Amino acid sequence: MIRVEGLYKSFEEKSVLFDINATFRAGQVNMIIGKSGSGKTVLLKSLIGLHTVDQGHIYYGDRDITAMGNRQLRKVREEIGVVFQGGALFDSLTVLENVLFPLNLYTGFSEAEKIERARACLQRVDLPDADHFYPAEISGGMKKRVAIARAIVMDPKYLFCDEPNSGLDPLTSILIDNLIKEITHEYKMTTIVNTHDMNSVFEIGEEIIFIHEGRKEWGGTKENVAHTDNAYLNEFIFSSALYKKIKKYL
Repeated sequence: MIRVEGLYKSFEEKSVLFDINATFRAGQVNMIIGKSGSGKTVLLKSLIGLHTVDQGHIYYGDRDITAMGNRQLRKVREEIGVVFQGGALFDSLTVLENVLFPLNLYTGFSEAEKIERARACLQRVDLPDADHFYPAEISGGMKKRVAIARAIVMDPKYLFCDEPNSGLDPLTSILIDNLIKEITHEYKMTTIVNTHDMNSVFEIGEEIIFIHEGRKEWGGTKENVAHTDNAYLNEFIFSSALYKKIKKYL
């Protein structure tokens, strides 16, 4: 579980996040939703420790990462898997080498152990025969699956996904959504997905927070998101042109 208390973040004189309080539960797909520019990506990067916050606390279980030094934070990051927007694969490395990268960086496993682990993760995302390909030689959906394999290769307790369906067709988006949900439950991870895709929210979202202009405006489940009286959230939902998807919850 990750808990956020009274989080504020600014860049120079521009305030971006204001008094964010939230709980992200283990074994669930927790979603951060909001318009582009709402502050959700800054929140996600703050949760990972890529941004130093101005005020507030971020707890991984009972560990406050905002009070940690670099050495302590590095240990926590070994428990984190990240799927970046676009996949962020290394173009000069093969699929297998990309998945091996965290193992080479953080573990003392033998070469055989690392390769066995990496191939098992590629098998888990249904890419058993893609070892030798380079990112330029595979599809967008395959790149996202490689990114997921790399994110889970360290058997993380925490998984962060930044717009995992960005640039994908609807069918491939559903496949990626289902894969994220499956591995979240299988590994019992605390998964946090940053998205503006309401289709993903209604397909796999379990706990949701809505960020508007840097503030947490709403929190709840996908079953009650359609019943909210929050004007900002209603505007966001219905602007997503997914009324038919929402109707089954009305």
